[in-house]
Amino acid sequence: MFRVTVRDHVMVAHSLPRPVFGPAQGLHGATYVVEATFRRGELDDDGIVVDIGAATAALDGVLGVLRYQNLDDLPEFAGVITTTEALARWVADRLADHDVTTGLDGLEVVLRESPDAWVSYTRDA
Repeated sequence: MFRVTVRDHVMVAHSLPRPVFGPAQGLHGATYVVEATFRRGELDDDGIVVDIGAATAALDGVLGVLRYQNLDDLPEFAGVITTTEALARWVADRLADHDVTTGLDGLEVVLRESPDAWVSYTRDA
């Protein structure tokens, strides 16, 4: 299995309104380092998994919806608790809708909250 990973970051604000989240129940900021890994069992006719520039642009476009936004105010997240897990799936699902994923076997999105804590979500194409 071949894999190509691109990385970006995004700053957001949100709240996690459940007691389990302690002080994060209130509005707070978060900065995520976001990695998208595109996978393919066999290389395409050009000998690549995905064009790195196109993959980078696709990730930037998906994250652009979130960048500097209060997620609590976005219609995309109405009724959603915007945990890191939920955001990883949201990013992966938006990337999967992008042309850059045509012919891939799947992708994985990792959101890193710190050097010591991160979440990943993997989906088939």
